Amino acid sequence: MTIEQPPIFREVGVEEAKQLRDAGYRVIDVREPVEWDEGHLPGATLIPLADVASRIESEVPDHDTPLLVHCLSGLRSARASAILNQLGYRTVVNLKAHLNDWRLAGGAWEEPTPLLSPEQRRRYSRQVLIPEVGQEGQRKLLDSKVLLIGAGGLGSPIALYLTASGVGTIGLVDDDVVDESNLQRQVLHSTDRVGMKKVDSAELTLRGLNPETRVIKHEERLGADNVERLIGDYDVIVDGTDNFDTRYVLNDAAVKLRKPVVHGSIYRWDGQVTTFIPFAGPCYRCMYPTQPPPELAPGCDVAGVLGVLPGIVGLLQANEVFKLLLGVGETLAGRLLLFDAAGTTFDEVRIWRDPGCPACGDGSTRPEASADAVAAAPAGPAR
Repeated sequence: MTIEQPPIFREVGVEEAKQLRDAGYRVIDVREPVEWDEGHLPGATLIPLADVASRIESEVPDHDTPLLVHCLSGLRSARASAILNQLGYRTVVNLKAHLNDWRLAGGAWEEPTPLLSPEQRRRYSRQVLIPEVGQEGQRKLLDSKVLLIGAGGLGSPIALYLTASGVGTIGLVDDDVVDESNLQRQVLHSTDRVGMKKVDSAELTLRGLNPETRVIKHEERLGADNVERLIGDYDVIVDGTDNFDTRYVLNDAAVKLRKPVVHGSIYRWDGQVTTFIPFAGPCYRCMYPTQPPPELAPGCDVAGVLGVLPGIVGLLQANEVFKLLLGVGETLAGRLLLFDAAGTTFDEVRIWRDPGCPACGDGSTRPEASADAVAAAPAGPAR
């Protein structure tokens, strides 16, 4: 019995590669995103070598599509070509030449306008290397505006990491002052700032961490009379509050203005995180239709809280913010993540959008949601 051998990929020089590209071969660039950003062949598809095996079939599902593969010098693309042969692609050609030779021979070339300055490329270099971020994603972060309700235990780690990662504008809503009892968990502040306004202390810390991030201070307590003004100009709202009154006020305004809210709460050893995206999932009232009495929801000053807990929960919230701003990954919309620090365990509870919810339900008074958004929203009993 004759065993059919897979075809061996061809290797060509610049002139033949130019002809193949002009003839309609699909160009696959297996360099890294940083190299791509410095210039690339027009119409090429970027799939870094490490991702070729996992991504090529989603990018090029037809194995009969002729492929012209290249990197910088022909070495990485030779390895990629062998992988493509093994996966069953029948016509694979490797450009065995340096891209400088391609350009000197007049090959088509595109140098996109840099989205980041040289300083920004250096500062965010490790983040830009991530395929889901790249220069475009980093530019999105730099152009984004995030509002933190509270500059305390949850707000501290969130503000630090959003600022370090290059979110362009951070708004802080807090009317409190730094107290010595805060310092066990509110890492934005320090001993020498006891008595200082928290928004002023936070601004000092964040500017020292990343001078490029703009810090907007809202030295006031969020309430029904100012909530729409405060949240209106921001892309994502982060709930770091410690009382139910504020959470309900924030929820209703966010639903009305269609602002996503990343919610976090802490109690002794336990933390909760979820994300509310208006009309594409449940809101806070779907999760808690009625407000519990104060004695069943004591604050940290009464019940206590483990110092590290708001750091863990806050970073989970920051992670949600990044996914929302970049439009990647799967958010916690419709899911409540429960963290038990004592047992180091995570659990998850499904949350359903309540059709009878007074804020986002079918009969609520709200701006018209698109048919697609309403259809996509999971509806069912809150639980």
